Amino acid sequence: MTSTSENPYGTPTTTGPEPLRPYQHRVNSFVRGLLKVPVLSGIVGKRLATLHVTGRKSGTVYDVPVAYTVHQDSLLVGTALRPWVKNLRGGAEVRLTRGGAPETFTATVHSDEQSVLELYAVIARDNKQNAKFNGIGYTADGEPSKADIYQTWQQGGVVVELTPR
Repeated sequence: MTSTSENPYGTPTTTGPEPLRPYQHRVNSFVRGLLKVPVLSGIVGKRLATLHVTGRKSGTVYDVPVAYTVHQDSLLVGTALRPWVKNLRGGAEVRLTRGGAPETFTATVHSDEQSVLELYAVIARDNKQNAKFNGIGYTADGEPSKADIYQTWQQGGVVVELTPR
């Protein structure tokens, strides 16, 4: 990776992804609860889902609320390289709940510069709130800022692509 001072796309409009707050665990628990309520899950689940990730070493299942974007035949999840992402390496099988029965997917973690730039732009066009959380602003013509996406990548941003099995 390049040092954070070298951004080939110009000056970012943000300082990067928002840090995890000390209360994030409580927020995640609340969101997971909302996603289990039948009527609310249909509303909340249009952009949010619970990703069920199995630990490589422990075998523990972690329920992670994520924002997703539908892209072609896959779902895209933009995130920082959190510990749970490491469990998705190598095309791991994961389950995802979007207001109904869990679905099974193959996860591909995109961490290279070109893929992150391209796929985060897709996510940012679809979900401005998710873009803001991930430190991505917009240019005067309304397009996601490449400088911001590059900065997010420099700071550990990855895109998880979920392909149905």
